[in-house]
Amino acid sequence: MASLVLGPLLRYVSDTEATVWVETDAACEVEVLGERARTFEVAHHHYALVCIDGLEPGGVREYEVALDGETVWPAGSSDFPPSAIGTLQPHGKVDLVFGSCRLSLPHVPPYTLTKDENELGREVDALYVLGRQMLRGDRSDFPEAILMIGDQVYADEVPPNVREFIAERRANRSGEDEAPLDEVADFEEYTRLYYEAWSEPVIRWLLSTVSSSMVFDDHDMNDDWNISRSWVADMRGKPWWQERIVGGFMSYWVYQHIGNLSPRELADDETYRAVSGAMGDATPILREFAARAEREPTGTRWSTYRDIGRTRLIIVDSRASRVLEHDRRLIFDDAEWDWIVEHATGDFDHLVIGTSLPYLLGHGMHYLEAWSERVCNGAWGKAWSRVGERIRRGVDLEHWAAFEMSFERLSRLLEDVGSGRRGRPPASIVVISGDVHHAYLAEVAFRRCSGVKSAVYQAVCSPMRNPLNVRERLAIRAGASPFGFAVGRALARLAGVPDPQVRWRFVEGPLFNNQIATLKLRGRDASLRLDKTAPQDDDGHRLDQIFDRPLAGKAPR
Repeated sequence: MASLVLGPLLRYVSDTEATVWVETDAACEVEVLGERARTFEVAHHHYALVCIDGLEPGGVREYEVALDGETVWPAGSSDFPPSAIGTLQPHGKVDLVFGSCRLSLPHVPPYTLTKDENELGREVDALYVLGRQMLRGDRSDFPEAILMIGDQVYADEVPPNVREFIAERRANRSGEDEAPLDEVADFEEYTRLYYEAWSEPVIRWLLSTVSSSMVFDDHDMNDDWNISRSWVADMRGKPWWQERIVGGFMSYWVYQHIGNLSPRELADDETYRAVSGAMGDATPILREFAARAEREPTGTRWSTYRDIGRTRLIIVDSRASRVLEHDRRLIFDDAEWDWIVEHATGDFDHLVIGTSLPYLLGHGMHYLEAWSERVCNGAWGKAWSRVGERIRRGVDLEHWAAFEMSFERLSRLLEDVGSGRRGRPPASIVVISGDVHHAYLAEVAFRRCSGVKSAVYQAVCSPMRNPLNVRERLAIRAGASPFGFAVGRALARLAGVPDPQVRWRFVEGPLFNNQIATLKLRGRDASLRLDKTAPQDDDGHRLDQIFDRPLAGKAPR
């Protein structure tokens, strides 16, 4: 008899539809609320995505999971409420919880200490504390979705249990084709990362009852993934890299990507149809797809969108489809950008664009990144171009400002939507991001003649669990300071960088904690709340509100 290995995860949810993802230890038929799906097999692992239709808008349906007719979820513990699917109301509340950068480590010392107290310290997981808080709360207060916008797993910084598994697995093998022992090497080792990330009981319950959308960032593959052309060349020269990157894409497709898609999109997806319909092991099909996605990124789109009531949510991939030519650096290739433009429209109350990398940084860092691109492209000659490339990779200068054409494209798109050139202007346009291990809220201003009527913001929340040490925090503060602004701008001007067409100012932050954000949308009102983990006597930790700031209209409750 098959048993449940991981999940269930509640993934896509609309007003009448939902999908539930599971991993099992054997081939079987999975049933949820009367809907059934056969598992598909990848490298001796078995998965299913059950599509459920005919749900009542604005309703809550408790559910069980059965494998070959035997109920396996809930697992018999009375410590957790039943898992349930809460469908959307067309004009109901929308709370979108988001964050990034989550290391899956034990909640015991030294891992619960600060980085300054112990190099292994990462404090307490904000997602875990959110789950503990929800266990004591009311179902009506649960968020409509959790958006995990990058670095759900760290391929290059693995938890202790995974490190032990890797050491045991490779004990009888040796050779230069093996990845370092503290990093994953292939699909099998990636599966262990996801198990560690999602199997903790509170996290498992949370993900079984709140819809989630996900996108990868660099650490899902490797630090600084696709930062530049020279980085790609160097990594492809490592004998273990091909197996790592193929395993990374395969696991991302299985564990994260397909759950982002609606039932209609799944039915139209050629790869999903081939893998889920394969007779026997679908590894060759998925492996070929993953290898092609790495070598020919223009043929694969990882970005997705969802309409949540009157809110259009677009989650964009800012890693895998980059153009890294010497004189043409883009966050997205042209086909991916055309797709984003097509879906970033008005006629919604709110437009939310999720991108793992912040569109707007502290001004000093913005100008430094823009300077690095110009210098790498030869603005100061060939010798400085090589120096600029070393600085770019050494200091992680890889955000939107380091891809000037993409930065300007997004700025124009936000102006077009906010001014009504792409439909009725939304009340708010919010770019949500992670990656940078601190949080802030930046208000965006456009030229007076632009006609922008929407309130436009960049909201960053990072990390869920991977805070900075004192030295790193000082560097961030310097980049956001007036002095950093002056130095960065002077350097940029010497390299011929023009001032950006938008202006912005930090209205909150930078803030350095393990933290999680909630974008609250009610009709055409919007606000952003940020909470951090804090000690508590009775059960260890709680979430403390840092700020709750209106973005558009009144402050929603």
